[in-house]
Amino acid sequence: MRWSVAVMVWLAFALPARAQVAGEAQVPAAAAQAPAPVPAVVAPKLVTFVEAPYPAEAEQARLEATVRLKLTLDDQGVVTEAEVLEPQGHGFDEAARQAALSFRFEPARREGVAVASRIAYSYEFRLPVEPAPAPVVETPAPAPTPAPEAVAQPPAQPETPGVTAAPVDVSQEAIDVTVEGESVANRRRRSAEAVKVIETENLQREAVDMGQALARSEGVGVRRAGGLGSRARFSLAGLADDQVRFFIDGVPLELAGYGPDFANVPVNLVQRMEVYQGVVPVRFGADALGGAVQIVTTENLQGSGASASYEIGSFETHRVAASAQHVASASGLFVRASGFFDSSPNDYRVDVRVEDSSGKLSDARLPRFNDAFRAGGGGVEVGFLDKPWARRLILRGFASASTQEIQHDTTMKVPYGEVDSGNQSGGATLRFEHTYDGGLIADAVGGYVFRQARLSDQGRCAYDWFGRCVAELPQAGEMESRAVDRHVGQHTGFARINLGWSFTPNQMLRLAVSPTWVKRTGEDRALRNTGLVDPLSARRGLYTQVTGLEHELDAFDERLENIAFVKSYVQLARADRLSPDNSFMPVDRDTFTFGVGDSLRYRLSSLFIAKASYEWATRLPRPDELFGDGILIDANLELDPETSHNLNLELALDTRETRHGSFRGGVMGFARLADQLIIPQGREGYFTYQNVFAARALGGTGAAGWTSPEQYFSLDGNVTWQDVRNVSSEGAFGIFEGQRLPNRPHLLANGSARFQLSGLASSRDELSLTWHTRYIHSFYRGWEKLGTQDSKQDIDAQLLHSLALTYVTRTARATFSWTVDVQNLTDATAMDFMGVQRPGRSVSAKVVAEL
Repeated sequence: MRWSVAVMVWLAFALPARAQVAGEAQVPAAAAQAPAPVPAVVAPKLVTFVEAPYPAEAEQARLEATVRLKLTLDDQGVVTEAEVLEPQGHGFDEAARQAALSFRFEPARREGVAVASRIAYSYEFRLPVEPAPAPVVETPAPAPTPAPEAVAQPPAQPETPGVTAAPVDVSQEAIDVTVEGESVANRRRRSAEAVKVIETENLQREAVDMGQALARSEGVGVRRAGGLGSRARFSLAGLADDQVRFFIDGVPLELAGYGPDFANVPVNLVQRMEVYQGVVPVRFGADALGGAVQIVTTENLQGSGASASYEIGSFETHRVAASAQHVASASGLFVRASGFFDSSPNDYRVDVRVEDSSGKLSDARLPRFNDAFRAGGGGVEVGFLDKPWARRLILRGFASASTQEIQHDTTMKVPYGEVDSGNQSGGATLRFEHTYDGGLIADAVGGYVFRQARLSDQGRCAYDWFGRCVAELPQAGEMESRAVDRHVGQHTGFARINLGWSFTPNQMLRLAVSPTWVKRTGEDRALRNTGLVDPLSARRGLYTQVTGLEHELDAFDERLENIAFVKSYVQLARADRLSPDNSFMPVDRDTFTFGVGDSLRYRLSSLFIAKASYEWATRLPRPDELFGDGILIDANLELDPETSHNLNLELALDTRETRHGSFRGGVMGFARLADQLIIPQGREGYFTYQNVFAARALGGTGAAGWTSPEQYFSLDGNVTWQDVRNVSSEGAFGIFEGQRLPNRPHLLANGSARFQLSGLASSRDELSLTWHTRYIHSFYRGWEKLGTQDSKQDIDAQLLHSLALTYVTRTARATFSWTVDVQNLTDATAMDFMGVQRPGRSVSAKVVAEL
């Protein structure tokens, strides 16, 4: 602790200061006024001008007008929005707006990089000047009057005062430019944080779920135990499951109202994902061991609009997502609603071993049964934006529910016919954000969530893979020798409080405090009827608090950024344990620990950025690991926290556009030295989490991409190599010291190619064909040196392909897209872990509308 504080003090005063407001700040006024030999901002240049038809009503009335517009351009020079600033009526406004939406520009550039911008544009409608009357006798009759025309004239004065403006003369159009601040996504990429940013604009049009979208990134592994709604396992740089924390808009995933599994969060309600490799910023208040994933749904809260998507696919899959929001500009009132629904019987065919009438085993390919999944949910947000007392104050209420039938055990050896499970959750959150005088920033969210899980196993039949009842059981229950009807409820109150203070123009301190309270209740109704003591009725309470203090410094004309931080961890567990005499005895446990870290970024040149980051990370046991989930996990109240030394070294190519296209790429090496890892142990189906061994993960990732001029063609690829080994010489796994951890592939690769044509049926449409491929190297299901070579159980290498054809068309007020998506194009056998087979080839159609 002492040395980390000393480092922060030294960083605060040892390096020269430079004017910059941290976080969401804009360019300082002093910097904007400083002379420069080359302009930092280059205005957009009009490439395609569309002439507006002269309104018939105005022509008949001999009226003229100047329509002032505010155009919003993206970083490709496409006009995405045209707003009439001073309505003129008589058809002028709509004619000018429709024409402007078809303009095409060379995008604005800041220091050579294409950026989004807003421009003021005046579209003038002028009638032709009629010639003066002449004597009839001495001159011939005048020529017919030419048709009226609309011309664009330069505005008399700059139309956006107080910002950097640069007039550009293109065919007599003068444009006043307001270059928007750098996007949050780009700020994240160029910060000192070890983060990969995934934007979802194209993903939302494909028939993919959150798991598939994340799996295309380097360093990420996503493995599924079946089809839609099945359990998904996420890994990042060798560490997996709860060792990597998920957040939605800064709120832990399990408390955000989308269900407990990240893979089921609808992609069409998400604007971007941020994947943090091993080093987690203090603002999350996280006790993650291997990193974090932030899913952002609230990026754009300005303006009014709506969107909806519907997907229908193989295996009777249906997925719907919709959202709508309205902002009253005068009052700042904000209202938004969103919802989703997913459904599939998951009746795809799998390869199994079946018995004939003589008891002989043979191979068969049969459809799955008792594997249906349904999920739905929604939320409503109401609040205020951009008020003098709050930049954002929003109250959100939400609810969701899901049901999942369970067809077999975890190794797909024993089929079940009547086992099912479910999850329900509901709650509310209140979010507050504001910036005060003196450089103080406040960002806080808090709320309450109730979640209930259930497992029902009360069938009296034993089933075969054909879905037939082949024998009557001596008692109810297929999974064990008794019936199960478990219901577990969890009450959670939480808060995430972040305070930032810019005490000098180039330095900021951030304090984050994140308390969480959990109370668990439960009952096994089938067990209660036997008169035995129900372990689920035991007292269960947990208080966790993560506190972080962070110092950010920008120096050397913003070439260097350093973020140093310290964290403290507190966990107070209050619980009862069932003793051998069937009575409860109290077991209380208190944990206090801390961690430190640092992230450094240095811009080597205009093209290359170098990053280095380190964290001594701690992960506290989750409620399900300590108390069990009441479903398939038993309690262990003696778990110790996991710890790890996490190190990343990265070299990134800052995306640049050239006459040969735009290029991107980067390489990263990582190390994870983890101790007291928590893994499930026990017989398959029911298990207990234990601290079992220490592990060492070493590896590297690489990614490269290219987009051609005019965006006709783009290529992207990445590769991940990871070597995760047991380094424990003692304990249950001491005999496997030095061996790779089982059931984890060590080589992953992704590739994609996209071909796109624009302006087919209209000036604002596009047709694209996108191909994705994923390679997973073969791996062992058990320890690599256990058994003979012939007896080892392994998963073969897999090469999976998908192909999507998408058409997008844009009108003045809406964007529509249609997609046909083929997953697992070659119908390859796909298995992720424990021998559970995933779906074969599937075809989906998806339509998306944005208003």
